[in-house]
Amino acid sequence: MHECFDRGAATFMILGNLCTRGCGFCSVPKGSPHKQEFTLDANEPANVARMAAQMKLRYVVITSVNRDDLPDGGSHHFAETVREVRKALPQARVEVLTPDFCGSLDAVARVLDAGPYVFNHNMETVPRLYRRVRPQANYRQSLEVLRFGKQYRPDILTKSGLMVGLGEESREVEQLLRDLAASSVDVATIGQYLQPTRRNLPVAAYVTPEQFEAYRVYGLSAGFKMVFSGPLVRSSYMADLVNEQASQSGS
Repeated sequence: MHECFDRGAATFMILGNLCTRGCGFCSVPKGSPHKQEFTLDANEPANVARMAAQMKLRYVVITSVNRDDLPDGGSHHFAETVREVRKALPQARVEVLTPDFCGSLDAVARVLDAGPYVFNHNMETVPRLYRRVRPQANYRQSLEVLRFGKQYRPDILTKSGLMVGLGEESREVEQLLRDLAASSVDVATIGQYLQPTRRNLPVAAYVTPEQFEAYRVYGLSAGFKMVFSGPLVRSSYMADLVNEQASQSGS
């Protein structure tokens, strides 16, 4: 946190603190729409913008829980938060890390229309492990979200992240990187999965620094502008520096 804050970068998670999905790697609290546990704070977009302005941020990442209980997946709220932050901090760059919105490309377009600098949606893992790691998601659907993001707004950077150490094979990671590159994704982040609680999936392997470097080199050869690969890499960690480098490489 101190590294990011020192550079004027921070990440905000919106749409509440309960998620409608039960991914095996994630420790965010889960809720049940049937029990009416979910809420939506209409003041959240303005509150996020006010806090970002008070912190004098130059790079703002906005992410969220999944809100499959909402007809629009929370995309209107997401877009409004981007607009409020851009209004409060006109010089800041805004990155969005969105859910898949159940594959709704209208929802994706709604968020992109708010004018983020980077559009990020994480694949998380290889397709063989989706049933265990990301059971309520769909690999091809997530690729389509990313492909559409670049097609709809070719002027912005697109980005995706994945975790290793969940039981994948190196050839599967390489295939995932090829699939992302074929979907016109500009930036890939690769990090070590760490088990957040005893209820989550165990770590299958601790990937060596040499293997992380091999993934980075492979990703660059596949066509990415930037590949950030290492044990402690996370999707929004050092996002400002990663995306600055990617922009420069594409200029």
